[in-house]
Amino acid sequence: MAAITAAMVGELRAKTDAPMMECKKALTEADGDMARAEEILRVKLGNKASKAASRVTAEGVVAAYISGGVGALVEVNCETDFVTKNDDFIALANEVAKLVAEKNPADIEALSALPLNGKTVEEVRAALVGKIGENMSIRRFKRYETKSKLVSYLHGSRIGVMVEFEGADDQVGKDVAMHVAAMKPVALSSQDVPADLIEKERSIATQKAAESGKPADIVAKMVEGSVQKYLKEVSLLDQPFVKNDKQTVGQMLKSANASVKSFTLFVVGEGIEKRQDDFAAEVAAQVAAAKKG
Repeated sequence: MAAITAAMVGELRAKTDAPMMECKKALTEADGDMARAEEILRVKLGNKASKAASRVTAEGVVAAYISGGVGALVEVNCETDFVTKNDDFIALANEVAKLVAEKNPADIEALSALPLNGKTVEEVRAALVGKIGENMSIRRFKRYETKSKLVSYLHGSRIGVMVEFEGADDQVGKDVAMHVAAMKPVALSSQDVPADLIEKERSIATQKAAESGKPADIVAKMVEGSVQKYLKEVSLLDQPFVKNDKQTVGQMLKSANASVKSFTLFVVGEGIEKRQDDFAAEVAAQVAAAKKG
């Protein structure tokens, strides 16, 4: 049986907003597996357990660059929010986005080796780390090269979107980009939702439905209904359009004689968890060390 620490309980609570005792019970049942404990809470507590799931604590910025049919979206991370306001850090992110678009590097390693201001990107990054005194890294990027139109939208510096679309009205593309930033779809259509996400929702729906005590055929319908509802909620074309929730994004695009080919959404720190300090344990350790001394 894994030891359940206060830090683990605190981390799960930050992710789910569930009560402390429920978090501890879930972690105990999951034998310390954080992902499984989160799933258990969602089954027991429903949407209350997922309302804070999008919160992230890692810092950084998203930068975008578009020139004609070539564009790039980049996420550059740092340790504190203070550094995200630093002009040199912001400049690095913007320069990296332009480099990705123009040079088409295969991956982060190839990007790091590209020349920038007489040095390599990695040398510029390392020098900035030394100057600011805080670690930073280029986490990910997405490059586009298309005959269609490209548009980007940055919500502050923490959320970035790039949309590849067809249509005479450029405002349509901008509206879709803003919608993506607000509603955070995971796929263009329900057919594009990753299988692992669907299976996770199906597992949760199955566990919830099983607790209802209803006949197997009714349970099966409940599960399928939950999965279909989820697919509509996370698919861009099926989501109610933020500027007019009487129509879906798909319907809005059709009325504007436009279409979206693809999109990319970066949320700073998404999937990254900052180190959670167990201050009680740290203090206890310091006291014990002092006594030994």
